[in-house]
Amino acid sequence: MAKKNEFPAGALVMLALRVLQGGSLHGYAIAQRIRIISSDVLRVEEGSLYPALQKMLLKGWVSSSWGESETGRKVRFYKLTAAGKKQLQEELKRHELVSKAIDSVLNTA
Repeated sequence: MAKKNEFPAGALVMLALRVLQGGSLHGYAIAQRIRIISSDVLRVEEGSLYPALQKMLLKGWVSSSWGESETGRKVRFYKLTAAGKKQLQEELKRHELVSKAIDSVLNTA
């Protein structure tokens, strides 16, 4: 069984984009949402999440703005852009293709 925190290449970006499809969130909330939805199997570390979010900002897949968290802290909120929605669809297609290929090998080898 895979250890917690181990993501296949590119999965963190795909998961973050998918979580942001529901609305803008700050980084900690993105990590918590992934953890909760995955029933505590996937844990996103700050050292992985924030570079991924920076990459998504630079590529135009998300935008950001400063705001206040539920606890009153100043935080950066991330929001999915139109380019991010398009990228998410591409990521989901790629994930489905790879998953089917892996299943084929596992079921016929």
